[in-house]
Amino acid sequence: MNDSGMTKGLPVPRFLGVVHLLPLPGSPLYGGSMNSVLEAAKRDASALAAGGAGGIIVENFGDLPFRPGAVDPETVAAMALCIEVVEREVGAGVTLGANVLRNDGRSALGICAATGASFFRVNVHAGAAVTDQGVISGAADETLRHRVALFPDPAERPALMADVHVKHASPLGDSEIGLSAQDTFRRAGADALIVSGTGTGAGVDLAELRRVREAVPEAPIWIGSGFTPQTAEKLLSFADGAIVGTWIKEAGRLAAPVDVERVREVAALFA
Repeated sequence: MNDSGMTKGLPVPRFLGVVHLLPLPGSPLYGGSMNSVLEAAKRDASALAAGGAGGIIVENFGDLPFRPGAVDPETVAAMALCIEVVEREVGAGVTLGANVLRNDGRSALGICAATGASFFRVNVHAGAAVTDQGVISGAADETLRHRVALFPDPAERPALMADVHVKHASPLGDSEIGLSAQDTFRRAGADALIVSGTGTGAGVDLAELRRVREAVPEAPIWIGSGFTPQTAEKLLSFADGAIVGTWIKEAGRLAAPVDVERVREVAALFA
């Protein structure tokens, strides 16, 4: 399957690169210049497009410590501006999405409505998790109703990608990952599932990934962390695609710029 093709009817390419935005206005680490934020976003987006990533997910990665729920208006405004700039940089051939950290699905939907982004990610869509931001509860009912309100035509609705046992968190209660996957996909209405390791860049537990696939064989599944050319074959035997943010940076360093040659190496795996 060509990477530019969509998976199981969703407007989401199999290989999604990540633009980790620098700290945005209002966040403790903001450097005082939106121009610097935009230039870094353009640089990384350009490398992703040139290397063959079919899609890009833009997230406010630098906004530590994250808000556990709704973010501030300046964050939404800055992210919308960043996505608009990224879209102009990469053109219509690259699919764009939004992830408003730590868990603001409503704002992500608003950004999609304003920018035309095709998908959004929600870290805790169903159930609850203990995180470094405290306990975060899913709000599937609010998110899906808000999506219907913003996008009455089902054909225009951005796809919802939801994590199962999201990284940097522990599920609250005794929730087996296969059952969580069923609840997130079948009851909470996610369009696709994301399975990650324990943290940013950490490898996925293959046994857990297998349990998710067996629990919801009909669900599109993306790898959310730790995807590398070395792990690709095993991971893609159970998953449909991957979100790659760390390995495609220069020398695989999270804080470094995106390396176009590494992007090409990953893109070749989906060709």
